[in-house]
Amino acid sequence: MQNMDARTGLFYVFALVLLFAAFKVITARNPVHAALYLVLAFFQAAAVWILLKAEFLAITLVLVYVGAVMVLFLFVVMMLDVNMDGIRKNFWKHFPLAATVGTLIALEMAAVLIGGFRPSQEPKAVLAVAGQAVEQFSNTKELGKVLYSEYLYPLEIAAVILLVAIIAAIALTLRERKDSKYINPADQIRVKRADRVSLVKIQPTVAAPVVTATEDKP
Repeated sequence: MQNMDARTGLFYVFALVLLFAAFKVITARNPVHAALYLVLAFFQAAAVWILLKAEFLAITLVLVYVGAVMVLFLFVVMMLDVNMDGIRKNFWKHFPLAATVGTLIALEMAAVLIGGFRPSQEPKAVLAVAGQAVEQFSNTKELGKVLYSEYLYPLEIAAVILLVAIIAAIALTLRERKDSKYINPADQIRVKRADRVSLVKIQPTVAAPVVTATEDKP
């Protein structure tokens, strides 16, 4: 009972921080701060999944979204010069419609998820070993079995599509363009001093040119 109380308390703490971070994502004036609050929201969601015994989903959320997608978003936001004044110009004009749609979505989600907050026992797999019931369950192991047995062909197709996308991105990056300045690294390594530097003999002193004064004509 004490473990259940501690777990419930941690759930409410993570949920409150998650709601706060999600609220700051849509209200932060600085886009960089909004992206950082979104990272905090992802971490809190991962913590909630860990409490629900979904360790694989939690680690995937942290590695994929926080480690890759959000880092890319931060680089893009920091490199772009976003005009926030122009974006906020028509904020209050569209606020009533956005608030109505957001409230409707929140009510629909509450109606769907309200039944999932009833107390229930955790899912467990019971295996019979030597005539005794032994409780053993691993989400990651079960997910791996399903993924590499029933969904093996879709997984291979997705892997091939990702491989083609990577090859296409590399090909588009390395293609020759007339307007781009490209230097072959091999040519830079094989360069010699005589190809880049030419010595010119210049006299140390040069006589100044003689200027003859001309009479002004009337």
